[in-house]
Amino acid sequence: MKTITNPFIVSGYIPEKYFCDRDKETQWILRHIASQEHVLLMSQRRMGKTKLIEHCFENADIQKNYITLAIDILHTTTFREFVQQLGNVVYDTIAKRSAKMMKLFTSTLRSLSCCFGYDPVQNTPTFDIKLGDISAPDYTLKEIFDVVENADKRCIIVIDEFQQVAKYPEKNAEALLRSHIQHLNNVNFVFCGSQRRLMESMFFSEKRPFYMSARSIVLEPISREDYQSFAIRQFKDFDKSIAPDAVVAVYDALGGVTLYLQRIMKDAFNITPTGEQCGVETVKELMSDYIQECDTRFREQLAFISETQKELLYAVFEEGTPVAGITSAKFMKRHRLKSASSVQAAAKKLLEYDVLTRSEGSYSVADPLLALWLRTRR
Repeated sequence: MKTITNPFIVSGYIPEKYFCDRDKETQWILRHIASQEHVLLMSQRRMGKTKLIEHCFENADIQKNYITLAIDILHTTTFREFVQQLGNVVYDTIAKRSAKMMKLFTSTLRSLSCCFGYDPVQNTPTFDIKLGDISAPDYTLKEIFDVVENADKRCIIVIDEFQQVAKYPEKNAEALLRSHIQHLNNVNFVFCGSQRRLMESMFFSEKRPFYMSARSIVLEPISREDYQSFAIRQFKDFDKSIAPDAVVAVYDALGGVTLYLQRIMKDAFNITPTGEQCGVETVKELMSDYIQECDTRFREQLAFISETQKELLYAVFEEGTPVAGITSAKFMKRHRLKSASSVQAAAKKLLEYDVLTRSEGSYSVADPLLALWLRTRR
């Protein structure tokens, strides 16, 4: 086993000892998978959805009884791209399991016979699927699901950033997917999404194909007390310490976003000598360095939004707390916004871009690190 030199892991597999909390969510997911139900997992980005799923996949029963597959479709823009990604993952995860599964895969995907080859050096079959090879994505998807349906173990397919399906130009993409999924008996799906408004529309609107088709859970931030205890314990186990107030300062500034917390704690752990303590001023300096590191990313992000959208973003940010009445006369006058219709149009786009987030009718900046960056530019 690899020696752990820093317990605050931000990439790769996280061993049980260094996985913070999520016991309730883990048991919830495992229980519904065991009862052969689909799962809907929603949270803002960087809250740890992917790591939670990976953590669940390490469960002994999952390892023994299931084949686990995961695809991230955030960067897909068409239904054909979705089919391409799924086909590659099914090949790598199921077909390569055995000669029997490889034969099943090659004999079932008849629409993609041109994609199969042979590597004489490795003495193994190859599969190279290009977008141009998929002339009938609906039919190819059926073939891929036929392979999954006949796999030698029950399968769990995780589709990350599932809300992308609703953005495909093929308006029937949701219906096509649902029509295939509802007939599968050997598969559990875990639908993960970071745009909660869109995911809720997909799964809770009676007019949408996936209406009430999965058990849902919203992944909230780990509690401040739990993360504080976790961080202090990790430092202590390596003969270091961190001031409780320092953990609180990081948690509050970064809104409890798991990835950001882990990044700052990782840096704090690295620069704290054995036998010494990390204090509040040190973590504040580390957060300042991190904000500066992200400067180019945030500049590029704002370069793609309009002037009207920027005006609304700055207005929401300057309020400092979630804003309920973004079209109220008082709010618009205070921030010199042009009209209610332009504000509504800007808000819609900023929600789509995941720059703003909305909860219970109130708007706020979606990324707490972006909010900190905006503060440095005031």
